Amino acid sequence: MRDAKPVAELLRAAARDHGKRPAIDFMGRVWSYHDLDRLVDRATAGLQHIGVERGTRVGLCLPNTPYTVIFYFAALRAGAVVVNYNPLYVERELAHAIRDSGTAIMVTIDLAQIYPKLARVAAETNLRKLVVCPMAGALPWLKGALYPWVRSREVAQVARDTRNIRYDDLMRNNGATSEVGVNPDDIAVLQYTGGTTGTPKAACLSHANITCNCAQVVDGMGMTEPQRVLGVLPLFHVFALTSVMNLSVQTASLMILVPRFDLADLLATIARTRPTMFPAVPTIYTALAAAAAHDKSVDMGSIRLCISGGAPLPVETRQQFMALTQCELMEGYGLSETSPVVCFTPPGRPYKDGSVGIPVRDTTIEIRDPANPETILPRGERGEICIRGPQVMRGYWNKPAETEAVMIDGALRTGDIGYLDDDGYLFLVDRIKDVIIAGGYNIYPRMLEEALYQHPAVQDAVVIGIPDKYRGQAPKAFVTLKDGVAATSAELLGFLSGYVSKIEMPKEIEIRAELPKTLIGKLSKKELLAEEESRRKET
Repeated sequence: MRDAKPVAELLRAAARDHGKRPAIDFMGRVWSYHDLDRLVDRATAGLQHIGVERGTRVGLCLPNTPYTVIFYFAALRAGAVVVNYNPLYVERELAHAIRDSGTAIMVTIDLAQIYPKLARVAAETNLRKLVVCPMAGALPWLKGALYPWVRSREVAQVARDTRNIRYDDLMRNNGATSEVGVNPDDIAVLQYTGGTTGTPKAACLSHANITCNCAQVVDGMGMTEPQRVLGVLPLFHVFALTSVMNLSVQTASLMILVPRFDLADLLATIARTRPTMFPAVPTIYTALAAAAAHDKSVDMGSIRLCISGGAPLPVETRQQFMALTQCELMEGYGLSETSPVVCFTPPGRPYKDGSVGIPVRDTTIEIRDPANPETILPRGERGEICIRGPQVMRGYWNKPAETEAVMIDGALRTGDIGYLDDDGYLFLVDRIKDVIIAGGYNIYPRMLEEALYQHPAVQDAVVIGIPDKYRGQAPKAFVTLKDGVAATSAELLGFLSGYVSKIEMPKEIEIRAELPKTLIGKLSKKELLAEEESRRKET
């Protein structure tokens, strides 16, 4: 595969050719690519000293900080396999992933919300060491000096025992590392995903998968100059892993890291750093559009390109965001299993509303009949989206049966329903598992959600299937309303009657103050489905 190489070579090249360029901006503190490369060498030596070798699984359970970048590249430079962990996982989820992956070393941070959970889980799993990084140590000098006092409740007390290793102690070396032969086909990252079954499993992404996908994105976007990339998406998520971290390093661009999404802080960061590229999820763009509508001083004029991923982008959200901010917003499509990018609309190509674009180079999309997967459907017909390309994972970690179940003639079965138009643009219809079958008729929740977004009062919309005695299933919608705008369920149902057929009409529309979201800001159906199941059992 062209562009296949060990991931750590991306950083070596950036430091060699562009060492003086800024690599990371974190809360106003800046590191150059030369600085970053030296820190990664020292972290690599420190990891090797505590027993990390080729194939060791090294977990990263961190918010967006320079430590994430340092230890990602250090682990890969040492020949280890990075296992990404969501810092908001509960202890049960952490323990499952640690046992399932065989994580031996975990890198985390001394935040009260994160470290104590891992300390407890470490005692009941096979974790050998916890590398604990200080939040204060990543901040600019004055902020770092004041942090333990001003934010004392947020700082965890790190126990002094043989399992815990403090960052400063690990880094106390001259950066001399042992050479490790890393091949492009070696596994680089275990990326946990619910996949098509909802069972947590780790997609095995090789060095070749990751570097090829990064090159595909750079090539498709025509990136010839370094960017200032705003990284509010968590780096443990595969979308940010490529679109923020790997892409920035490949192009020697600046990563502007934001530890969590807070609208006021994000707007201040944009004003201070003047980013040029901004990958995010639809709910963040919705929040920014609302801010721009209420405050004419909001200036995002430096941003030349916004990339929406992680969840379907409503047409109304895109149009409103672009009208208010003058930023170009394109939608992409990908999965954890594809490292992750499959499609987007390259600059200079016509954008089609509702489409996620065209495949990146060296990628083939097949639309197959869900009932008869051996059959490839013609253009325009809806079916399961299947992917071929150098970014497709090697399989699921230690799950050969699950791997076999998602492959068909060497192509990845995504579990998504969609179609290709005559120009090769891909349109998503819905997830196979989300399709509501009412009286034998397929209802696609995304189509109902898109219709609800056309109503001027609707901020967010989620549609799920609920049991129905007569039809088997029926759709139910949950919405939140924009600030200062009123609407009733009856009004929304009446509005929908002009957009969807009678059989597609929701059985109920529930208006809420807020809807559940994942850490990256995606609207989440899991909690709503659990609520409905609980209600059904109670009655």
